[in-house]
Amino acid sequence: MNNLAGIDLNLLVVLDALLAERHVSRAAIRLNKSQPAVSHALGRLRHLLDDPLLVRHGGALQPTMRALEIAPRLTEALERMHDLLAPSGFDPATARRSFRLAMSDYGAIVVLPRLLPLLRRRAPGIDLHVSQAGREAMAAQVMDGEVDIAIGVFHALDKAVRRQRLFEEDYACLSDAALLGKAAGMDIAAYLQRPHALVALRADVESEIDVALAAAGHKRRIALVLPHWGVAPGLIAGTDLVLTIARRLHPAVPAASGLAAFEPPFAIPSFAFQQIWHRRRDGDAAHQWLRETIAGLFESLQRLP
Repeated sequence: MNNLAGIDLNLLVVLDALLAERHVSRAAIRLNKSQPAVSHALGRLRHLLDDPLLVRHGGALQPTMRALEIAPRLTEALERMHDLLAPSGFDPATARRSFRLAMSDYGAIVVLPRLLPLLRRRAPGIDLHVSQAGREAMAAQVMDGEVDIAIGVFHALDKAVRRQRLFEEDYACLSDAALLGKAAGMDIAAYLQRPHALVALRADVESEIDVALAAAGHKRRIALVLPHWGVAPGLIAGTDLVLTIARRLHPAVPAASGLAAFEPPFAIPSFAFQQIWHRRRDGDAAHQWLRETIAGLFESLQRLP
C-alpha cells in the first residue's frame, strides 16, 4: 500500500464498515452497497494488505491481529478525512449528521429529556445513536472512535481524551414511606439493619457508596443487584429495601409513588458527571457544537439541596 495513487480509497470505507459490523451483509446495508460488491472489496483489501483481515469462526467473522491493529487508526484517518472535506462552518439548522453517544441509563434519564427537544427545534437533521456500557468500556470506545461522546462518571483517562464537567451530583436514600412512618430518615444503625438494592453493571465491583461505608467501618447487606437506574426506584415501594441513589433520579414527588426520600446517614463524596471525547474531534465544528450544546444544558444547574 505504499503507492496511494494506485489505491481506491473507498476500500478503506468498506474496511471500516466490515470491522465495525463483522458481517458482510450488515456492512453492505450500512454502505448502501450490494453484498457481492462488499465481498469483492474485501478480496481486494486482503490482496492489498496481504492479510485475511476477517476470518470465519463459529459462524461469525473475527478480525485478525492485523485488522485489530488497523481498526483504530483507520477510524481516526477517516474522521480526519471527513473533517478535511466537510464544509467550513456549521449550521445546525440545515446540517445532516449522525452522532454516536454512549451513556448509562442514568445519563439517558438526566441528559436526553433536555437534549432531544432542543435538537428537534434547532437541529432537526442531527441524528443520535445512543448506546450503553460501563465507564471503562465507554472510555475505550472513545479511544477507538466507536463513539463520538461518552457521558458519565470517569476517573483515570488516556491523555488523548478530553473531559468536561457537566454538573456535580450527590446521593439520596429511598425507602417505602410506610416503613419509615413519621421518621424523617434513618440513623446509621437502622440503615445497616435493612437490606439494600444496588445499581451496578457488575456485582463484583465495589460501588462508591460501599467504599464510603467501609471508610466509616461499616458494611451493608446487598439483597438486590440490578443494572438499571431507571427501574430501581419502582422496585422499592412495598418492600423493606433501601436504595441509595443519585439524587436526580429519585421521583419528583416521592409520596405519590409510596416512597420517602431521606439523607444518607453517613458521608458519601459527591461525583462529577462529565462528557468525554477524543482530542482528534477538537477541530470538528459539528462535534464542537454538540459538546457545547450538551454543556449548555447544565450551565445553570446547581447541586441539589
